[in-house]
Amino acid sequence: MRDAAVTKPGPAIMLALSVFLAFSAGCAPRRSDPLAPAFPVIIPANRSPFPTPLPSGQKEPGFVLRGTKGWAWTWEQYLAEIPYLARYRMNFLMSCYISVFTDPVNFVNRWWEPLPQKTLDGIDKVARASRDAGITYCFSFHPALFSDRPLRYDSDEDFAAMGRNYASVQALGVRWFSLSYDDIDARDMDIAALGAAHAGLANRLFRSLREKDPTAELIFCPVYYWGAADAGQAKLYTEALGRALDKDIFVFWTGDAVVTPQMTRKAAESFRDAVRHRIIIWDNYPVNDRTGALHLGPVTGRDPDLDRVAYGYMSNPHAPQNEINRIPLLTCADYAYNPRAYDPARSIGQAIVQLADTPAQRAVLKDLVELYPGDLISGSTRTGYNCVLEKVTALLKGSGGSPLARRFVARVEDVAARLDREFPGRYAETKKTMAGHIARAREMLEAKSPEPPPAGRIP
Repeated sequence: MRDAAVTKPGPAIMLALSVFLAFSAGCAPRRSDPLAPAFPVIIPANRSPFPTPLPSGQKEPGFVLRGTKGWAWTWEQYLAEIPYLARYRMNFLMSCYISVFTDPVNFVNRWWEPLPQKTLDGIDKVARASRDAGITYCFSFHPALFSDRPLRYDSDEDFAAMGRNYASVQALGVRWFSLSYDDIDARDMDIAALGAAHAGLANRLFRSLREKDPTAELIFCPVYYWGAADAGQAKLYTEALGRALDKDIFVFWTGDAVVTPQMTRKAAESFRDAVRHRIIIWDNYPVNDRTGALHLGPVTGRDPDLDRVAYGYMSNPHAPQNEINRIPLLTCADYAYNPRAYDPARSIGQAIVQLADTPAQRAVLKDLVELYPGDLISGSTRTGYNCVLEKVTALLKGSGGSPLARRFVARVEDVAARLDREFPGRYAETKKTMAGHIARAREMLEAKSPEPPPAGRIP
């Protein structure tokens, strides 16, 4: 065993330490104040170049692909985010497969039906706007999730139905595509055979796309899309997939876990070596899975040299609060562009300064982030982790009881009122979300008994 005194901390530990030191330098809350924010934010005096510029002599950003996806967003929401992606050096936008479901609201997926013209028109607008902004648009499709008739791997008829939808999007000039098989039920299956079947399906789709366009690209999202893939079912599936998958197809990976406070180079290398393909990180932050939770703090805990292992980095966002999602999204852009220089404490302050024009606007966004630092900062792996309601629950259980909880809810109400005043006509979904949280918090106060908020999560 090496002497702990001379052991060099790992990159993830150093990243977390930088957050701690930034907040300890004269700004950390007193432990005696239960209402002090767990994550105090420092607003810089001025805007700085953002994302953090590359060091002298480095010509290319960290990750080749840097961007986000939607989460059942409307086409208007995708269009609204493209200027921000371009402004902050992101170059990749993937539409969510739920956006092309038969019914995106109620999760009805009749994938075999031709995409409606309205959907194709929306894709065309987003693809054109992305090209004009220098951003790669990627079309995603899932022929199994929430479907009462999942695609049959040995059916030419099913493949033709799926292929027809990819072809209709390819005809719009789209070059990048994704085929997803995340979150399906694989119990009681021969998992290695499933991996081989998925490889065969992806290869067949890839060939059909490249017959029409030799520059077409495909990303596959596997059943086991997280972890090191070094044992058990994950290893069997991933290695079978990798052996048969065309060498030019990319593979998605979400990190050390599905939702993870730490994303390590070690786990990324293990997964990449198992699947033997180029990987693209699909970071499940700050995604809320349409639960009403808000995760507004900076992305943290990602090793600074993941770009040595992964080709791209993609953030998974809030739904339907795409506007407020820009705060954590900008920190993801900062990390993806220059991961070795990334400082989450600095990044979140700059993100707020970039998105607000007046001191009052900056102050309310600062207070909003402090109310909703998110699951990573809070140490949770639940995308539905509701920082405000969890705080109310904790205060009602604590020694201060109802009076402290009432003071905290009053603070939330104040921030909501200021957000409405300082940003008229903006952040409508966030205002609606906060109103729901305040109403639920009032119910908890009136009941005078802590009741943990429901943590619903879309599978």
